Amino acid sequence: MRRLAARGAAGDAGEVAAPAADSTDCARGRHPSPRRLVDLCAIWDPGVFLPAVGWKRASGFARRRLNEAETLNSVREAQLELLEAARPRGPGSRERGPVLRMARQQQPPPWVHAAFLLCLLSLSGAIEIPMDLSQPPTITKQSVKDHIVDPRDNILIECEAKGNPAPSFHWTRNSRFFNIAKDPRVSMRRRSGTLVIDFRSGGRPEEYEGEYQCFARNKFGTALSNRIRLQVSKSPLWPKENLDPVVVQEGAPLTLQCNPPPGLPSPVIFWMSSSMEPITQDKRVSQGHNGDLYFSNVMLQDMQTDYSCNARFHFTHTIQQKNAFTLKVLTNNPYNDSSLRNHPDIYSARGVAERTPSFMYPQGTASSQMVLRGMDLVLECIASGVPTPDIAWYKKGGDLPSDKAKFENFNKALRITNVSEEDSGEYFCLASNKMGSIRHTISVRVKAAPYWLDEPKNLILAPGEDGRLVCRANGNPKPTVQWMVNGEPLQSAPPNPNREVAGDTIIFRDTQISSRAVYQCNTSNEHGYLLANAFVSVLDVPPRMLSPRNQLIRVILYNRTRLDCPFFGSPIPTLRWFKNGQGSNLDGGNYHVYENGSLEIKMIRKEDQGIYTCVATNILGKAENQVRLEVKDPTRIYRMPEDQVAKRGTTVQLECRVKHDPSLKLTVSWLKDDEPLYIGNRMKKEDDSLTIFGVAERDQGSYTCVASTELDQDLAKAYLTVLGRPDRPRDLELTDLAERSVRLTWIPGDDNNSPITDYVVQFEEDQFQPGVWHDHSKFPGSVNSAVLQLSPYVNYQFRVIAINEVGSSHPSLPSERYRTSGAPPESNPADVKGEGTRKNNMEITWTPMNATSAFGPNLRYIVKWRRRETRETWNNVTVWGSRYVVGQTPVYVPYEIRVQAENDFGKGPEPDTVIGYSGEDYPRAAPTDVKIRVLNSTAISLQWNRVYPDTVQGQLREYRAYYWRESSLLKNLWVSQKRQQASFPGDRPRGVVSRLFPYSNYKLEMVVVNGRGDGPRSETKEFTTPEGVPSAPRRFRVRQPNLETINLEWDHPEHPNGILIGYTLKYVAFNGTKLGKQIVENFSPNQTKFTMQRADPVSRYRFTLSARTQVGSGEAATEESPAPPNEATPTAAYTNNQADIATQGWFIGLMCAIALLVLILLIVCFIKRSRGGKYPVREKKDVPLGPEDPKEEDGSFDYSDEDNKPLQGSQTSLDGTIKQQESDDSLVDYGEGGEGQFNEDGSFIGQYTVKKDKEETEGNESSEATSPVNAIYSLA
Repeated sequence: MRRLAARGAAGDAGEVAAPAADSTDCARGRHPSPRRLVDLCAIWDPGVFLPAVGWKRASGFARRRLNEAETLNSVREAQLELLEAARPRGPGSRERGPVLRMARQQQPPPWVHAAFLLCLLSLSGAIEIPMDLSQPPTITKQSVKDHIVDPRDNILIECEAKGNPAPSFHWTRNSRFFNIAKDPRVSMRRRSGTLVIDFRSGGRPEEYEGEYQCFARNKFGTALSNRIRLQVSKSPLWPKENLDPVVVQEGAPLTLQCNPPPGLPSPVIFWMSSSMEPITQDKRVSQGHNGDLYFSNVMLQDMQTDYSCNARFHFTHTIQQKNAFTLKVLTNNPYNDSSLRNHPDIYSARGVAERTPSFMYPQGTASSQMVLRGMDLVLECIASGVPTPDIAWYKKGGDLPSDKAKFENFNKALRITNVSEEDSGEYFCLASNKMGSIRHTISVRVKAAPYWLDEPKNLILAPGEDGRLVCRANGNPKPTVQWMVNGEPLQSAPPNPNREVAGDTIIFRDTQISSRAVYQCNTSNEHGYLLANAFVSVLDVPPRMLSPRNQLIRVILYNRTRLDCPFFGSPIPTLRWFKNGQGSNLDGGNYHVYENGSLEIKMIRKEDQGIYTCVATNILGKAENQVRLEVKDPTRIYRMPEDQVAKRGTTVQLECRVKHDPSLKLTVSWLKDDEPLYIGNRMKKEDDSLTIFGVAERDQGSYTCVASTELDQDLAKAYLTVLGRPDRPRDLELTDLAERSVRLTWIPGDDNNSPITDYVVQFEEDQFQPGVWHDHSKFPGSVNSAVLQLSPYVNYQFRVIAINEVGSSHPSLPSERYRTSGAPPESNPADVKGEGTRKNNMEITWTPMNATSAFGPNLRYIVKWRRRETRETWNNVTVWGSRYVVGQTPVYVPYEIRVQAENDFGKGPEPDTVIGYSGEDYPRAAPTDVKIRVLNSTAISLQWNRVYPDTVQGQLREYRAYYWRESSLLKNLWVSQKRQQASFPGDRPRGVVSRLFPYSNYKLEMVVVNGRGDGPRSETKEFTTPEGVPSAPRRFRVRQPNLETINLEWDHPEHPNGILIGYTLKYVAFNGTKLGKQIVENFSPNQTKFTMQRADPVSRYRFTLSARTQVGSGEAATEESPAPPNEATPTAAYTNNQADIATQGWFIGLMCAIALLVLILLIVCFIKRSRGGKYPVREKKDVPLGPEDPKEEDGSFDYSDEDNKPLQGSQTSLDGTIKQQESDDSLVDYGEGGEGQFNEDGSFIGQYTVKKDKEETEGNESSEATSPVNAIYSLA
């Protein structure tokens, strides 16, 4: 885990309601003015320098710098020293508070000190006049001194200035007044001095080249810009020339000169071929600083291309190409063998003579060079020689400046950046090869254009005050100083008795308002000049505050902060600070007041919270302002993410738990490799953690938790290492090629954080199994080169697989192929066998040899055979496959067999002899004198006479007994007569048959078995097994209808195995672990029920029931009585009983019978109803209904056949209704009056209705009996 002790400095300076537009000045590199809120610049918080506006508004440069500072320590020591050195006045205090949460001791980068010092110096800068007060002009923007413009664009020469009143502008060109009004192409921007020269209507930009200077003037003085030298960019064409081929001896040096046309600015030079391919450069061939192309020695391969110098011009964005050089290399070895390029001594291999080094540039042994201070010094040495020399650089009398020096162009150039006077001296380059060395000395002189030691600043005085302007500069040679006032030499200005010039200083005494002017200081030498404007303003202004009133500033506990109070007045007011209205001035100890009015609190504590008042006073009055300071707790990560190592595909969680001030809004974000982390589908961000699911290789890196508020932030960093499978090895190379070996070398791939443990080398050959890779050998992960043993006549191709604990890499790309020379086989095929597939043949088979054992082309096999022990000659045949069938063989005869490998280079070694056999035939004889002895009720012993070997006609596998159960000795007991078998392997005369059924009749036959099959069966033998013990009673059930009795039921055993003579019941009471006395009951063989009276309503019973024959008791069935109510609820007991009943066979049979009867009844009723139509519910005689009987419009059913015709016994009326005919059938008696509905018992007849026939005058009362089907319809 790495910790960044970073805190956002926004809280250090506070949240200020001041103008936010000035808050980015420091980030832009501008010096903050004293009237701005300097707390918006930047301060030190322990460990990291940050812009005061906070992390989110910091510049990209500042963010990058913060990301680089992984572990910065507290630099409070450096802060205090810099603050002490920057104090303009005042006693000050060196009291130091405790440094909290210090990180590891590591010095901060130099840029941190520089930036902090810059900010501190801004606290004591010159005071500027508010713009609402009268003041002389000040130049605020101007073009650079050497102003080069693009001829295709309009010319713009900038000049901006401020002042009150607003200044007017005029220009000089080449030291003469430039009348803008006379040139229609030239105009000046409104309220600005910027010149615009427009060429849209024609004109040549070159006509306006010259030296321009801008003058900004108001009634209080005149300010001048620098002298701006205007030049138009030039990109002249290359002069046309015809270049003859350059003839050079191989190994000789060569310089191809570029000589580009003089452009403005100078073009960028690079070399390419005429086909726009870049020229490959190395320490032998390289481009010099002057643009020429140098060959330390020419090789034959340099003729393969031509060489063209190209010049790219900056402003026009054009590239001009010089005619190409072609080389003709004279050589003693005209063959350009590419294989020699990597030869360790290519020069001797090509017959090039070796030479000591000599310098191509610069010439001779010594030279000199002048460079200006602040510029880059470039020293160059290019040497020739064979072999190509190496260049080394040294400084006489000292070391090279390591912080500024770097080597370029393959060590041929030394660049020292930002040269200073101490870089002058003697440098020498040493060129050496194995033939010798030479050196060249370069004397470096450092000159300097003028640079400021003390630049004049604006001077603001009250009437009668004294002051001075200082213009102090240095340079080499020493610059001269010239003073001007309002753009005129001071000598020609009107005399001023209050002004005295003393070299580089002007002293003012008892100044008056008439002394206001703008003074220019021009210091120059032969290398350049510096021009500075500084005005003298005489004002009477009472104190005024420049910042908003009653600001609120929130700061973080224990940080250093500043309270700003920008003010102005003339004479310069004195400023004092007070806290909470107390009378004592705040200065010293934990407080320090700067010249610009800022109050620094070195370490904020809780008691520093309150209202601070700043009071500015001069002789003209006073002004005050208030700042309210709130102190907040710091944001701290108290549980930081830790470094983790994870395998690919696993889940990782990074913790980040934060404490912060509850009044501030907390934001937790994550960075990966110092860039904002994108939270994808595989990531889950929570308030206190980051979870990564299915970790992949791309997730590896540093993860930074950033906990930030409006005022501060805390960072914690952890590194996630992902273990992955290694990358594939690459660049396979075959060396040390021999007949039976080769060296394979490879470059290991990235191990992806898990060390490589093994390398597996695989090979592929293109003859027997092309495209199939086989493992060749395995090597430790520490090697990357191995000697591989090879077989003859194999066209090898290799690849390598790397293995670590995570897994295997993808195979490398294949190597080049390597074919070994052929040889006779050194081995013969394995697994040679001879077996018959038919009774008159023998099939000879073997395992074919693979590519690594073939050793040559046209691999084939010589197969030999002969009958064993007959001394007959060998039969032989050549076979290309892996089998051969010998025909017309006797039955099961032994043969001697040999299989020998052969290829075009010869035969293999003499093969071993293998014994094989021809095919078998079925045995001719059966076992005789089979005797059976009964061992027990389930097993018998067999004994027989073995057959003669010549009758087996093959290899005797086993004797086999076939037996089956003919019948049981129990009457009416069905038995299965399926044949079973018992095997007796080998040539043996006895065996045992077991697992027979007792009390049964059996039959048995025996055969002899060889590889072809069974022989003839022996005579059938019969035997009877004696009575045995029965199996367990079936379906043993225990029921408890009440607490007094227990009912037991069971079925007869499935296998009685004899004549049952009864049942034995044993039961014992138990209560937990306590057991009662066992009771035994014996029952007759026909009894299958027993009821037991319980003596104890609490105890349970365990029952064991077994059946008996004359032999004894058989297997027992065991059950337990149901649990009493105190152990199981009645509902559970009832459920168990119900479940028992539902699973009994008698209950299932009963339910099936009832369902069948119901189905038959339904079918009969439906058929009868369909044949009879309606069934009127009445007696044989007609009984008229009373007039009061209502007609039922629903509840009766009309039936019709499939053709929708009326049923028999009914007529269709004119309105489509069916009239009921008389019927003698009646299912129920009708009742008089009422609704005419009859309610039955509901078994099969549901509801009857009475319907009055519309056509009868008296009406016929009928009630329709519905079938069960109709009842279902009525419900629907």
